[in-house]
Amino acid sequence: MANHKQAEKRNRQRIKRRQRNLLHLSTMRTYMKRVRKAIAEEDLATAKETLPLAISAIDRARSKGVIHRNTASRYVSRLNTAVSQAAQA
Repeated sequence: MANHKQAEKRNRQRIKRRQRNLLHLSTMRTYMKRVRKAIAEEDLATAKETLPLAISAIDRARSKGVIHRNTASRYVSRLNTAVSQAAQA
């Protein structure tokens, strides 16, 4: 438990930041799941429609510092690859 005013403030800030970060992380994951679900159901129109939204959510999380830039790049690459392979099949 925090015993000083500054420590209490830092704890409040930590809680606020965590909630904000979880919002970006959860949104990103939701969009990624939508793309993967559309691919699994072989619905290419929906997959291509939701892909830019997913990439935008990933980039937003990266810019906020929620995920590492290489992780964001990997997520985008894998989603793009999955959509393009589904389109070819």
